[in-house]
Amino acid sequence: MEKKNWLQLTAGAGQNLILGQAMDLLDGVLDYKELMMGYACAIKEINTKFEVLDTEFEVRYKRNPISSIETRLKSQTSILEKMSRMGIPPTRENIENNLNDIAGIRVICSYIDDIYLLADALTKQDDIKLIRRKDYISNPKPNGYRSLHLIVSVPIFFAESVKEVRAEVQIRTIAMDFWASLEHQIKYKQNVEHAEKVIARLKECADEIAHIDETMQEIRREMDNIKEAPTDMEALYEKLKKIDINLI
Repeated sequence: MEKKNWLQLTAGAGQNLILGQAMDLLDGVLDYKELMMGYACAIKEINTKFEVLDTEFEVRYKRNPISSIETRLKSQTSILEKMSRMGIPPTRENIENNLNDIAGIRVICSYIDDIYLLADALTKQDDIKLIRRKDYISNPKPNGYRSLHLIVSVPIFFAESVKEVRAEVQIRTIAMDFWASLEHQIKYKQNVEHAEKVIARLKECADEIAHIDETMQEIRREMDNIKEAPTDMEALYEKLKKIDINLI
């Protein structure tokens, strides 16, 4: 009888232990999903802000400064790997305090001056807080990489709370993005022969692309400065075209 009771108690303790571990695991999963939900919402908020700016420029100036927008939510594996490299335990508090690029937004523009125009328009908004700005266009990386990086925070309004969430915004031209995409593919190839020569050639390509960006911007400015007095009919037609723009 005593042996049976002991076995029942042991079995009960084992079940409680398993149940406790399962609850801890479930709490961890839910906590992680809640954390990532905040970053996903930050991406949506900032993406919408850029779409609004692009629409405004289409209506006011008949051109779109934004060619495309790409978004990215860092994977759990990437988060753990980065925390490991930093030598920091991957707790929720540590992730929020030390990682700024879980939410990523990349804005691709046609011209260099559009990059700064959009960056200034975003960071001047009352609910956007600029944490850090790195200008790799004015000061390219040694390998030739060019882009404007912003770390910002945006308030996310939930049903019962408001939370400031950080995100990384990268703004670059089509040419800069083309170079960065190819450089990224080449960089991760293993056992590349004559690596130094490859790096030097990539830098040359980056410099040539930068020159093309600057030339295209000069051409656009020259074309913008050519002002021909429109006829009354042409002026009316241009106004009608503005009204006809699809805003949805």
